[in-house]
Amino acid sequence: MLKKFLKPIKLPASADFGILTLRVGISCLMLTHGYAKLSGYLSGDHSFADPIGIGEELSYILTILAEFGCSVLLILGLFSRAALIPLIFTMIVVAFVVHGPDPFAKKEHAVSFLLTYLTLFFTGPGKYSIDSNLYR
Repeated sequence: MLKKFLKPIKLPASADFGILTLRVGISCLMLTHGYAKLSGYLSGDHSFADPIGIGEELSYILTILAEFGCSVLLILGLFSRAALIPLIFTMIVVAFVVHGPDPFAKKEHAVSFLLTYLTLFFTGPGKYSIDSNLYR
């Protein structure tokens, strides 16, 4: 069942190239957010929001793992659907918990990432990914 979940679906060549562009592009954008958080954490700043009540430091670490670690996996196309789950969860928290009471303009960035991640989750990583080679 796990193999079926991770296996990319067959798409036309133009769609595969489009998914590659989307996957790498959105991951590079998110990587900048994750890298900033990772740098801050490594420099000793461990203060962070605790939007779901699991503690500031754990929230910080999980956000770094999602925004930085999962973005790297997504760029490579390695365990793509599994890597998208923490990214989707993080964007849901950012959009609807952290910015819940804010106007839509404050949520728009997180919602844009969320919609892209959901699209990639449903399409898979495409032909130009490590997953495609692993699950032939």
